[in-house]
Amino acid sequence: MKVAVIILNWNGKKLLERFLPSVVNFSKGNDIYVADNGSTDDSIAFIEKKYPQIHIVKLVKNYGYAEGYNEAVKDINADVFCFLNSDVRVTQDWINPVVKVFETQPEISIIQPKILDEKKPHKFEYAGAAGGFIDQLGYPYCRGRIFHTVEEDLGQYDNNYPLFWASGACFFIRRTTFNDLDGFDAKFFAHMEEIDLCWRAHHQGQKVFYVGNSTVFHLGGQSLKASSPKKTFLNFRNNLLTITKNSNHYLFLIIFIRLILDGFAGVRLLLMGRFKSFIAVVKAHLSFYSLLPYALTYRYKNKNRIQHNGINSIVLKYYVLKIKSFKKLNTH
Repeated sequence: MKVAVIILNWNGKKLLERFLPSVVNFSKGNDIYVADNGSTDDSIAFIEKKYPQIHIVKLVKNYGYAEGYNEAVKDINADVFCFLNSDVRVTQDWINPVVKVFETQPEISIIQPKILDEKKPHKFEYAGAAGGFIDQLGYPYCRGRIFHTVEEDLGQYDNNYPLFWASGACFFIRRTTFNDLDGFDAKFFAHMEEIDLCWRAHHQGQKVFYVGNSTVFHLGGQSLKASSPKKTFLNFRNNLLTITKNSNHYLFLIIFIRLILDGFAGVRLLLMGRFKSFIAVVKAHLSFYSLLPYALTYRYKNKNRIQHNGINSIVLKYYVLKIKSFKKLNTH
């Protein structure tokens, strides 16, 4: 099975200097690509000089994560695409366990490895941890990370396990599945496009899995810091787009409840003195309304939808019942 490891880069020479060595050392026998999103630094010159074996895909502008990968893979021939963030350190034998699952379980189309924190290697990393789920109101959470509570890796999630979504930090997908789904939704630009893609894969009967004996370490927050208003904008808007496109039942009730909860979140940001982030929430909703005809058109053209099996409300479980770990969620 041929795997293409594809790293999207935008002005990330320092990250490439730091993290490419592990990818090159531990991905032997697999093609490595760097898709450059119109960088203005000397990323390309660095790769050409230091790693001539790496294939470079030069994109004409910064397409963002979603459309950037859509453009990058057009001429890449492989059985499996691995979309890898430029701030990820991989480990020895990180690809083989994933390939074995793909080869022996054809119903599985998307896989995520264990993602640990590069800064705190004993802990799971925020963006993906040990695989993702989503509650009935559309809030994402992970095995190993619920909201801002991140668990220590004690081997509790070393098994292979079915997921609802896999993290875009390190995302393996069969090429045929990616093409059948028409790739990521380019309107997302970045953030939550992998949740939307996984949800659409479930609609087609595909399965998403976590492989616990493949490990990578993610630095995180390099494209947009956690406190970035742009990140707030993308997360709020894209979450609403994902729900509108894919949720099965009671869409308008769910959206109505989310608008109220997002309003509370915006007020909380304002009280914290994060005025720009508060404005970002407002802008996110205005942008969502402008994209609502697109999302509803997609929804009604694609009626083969399944309801996800997440818990009723991760907000209730976490903030009211004070449940902080994934393993305790289904026991309360």
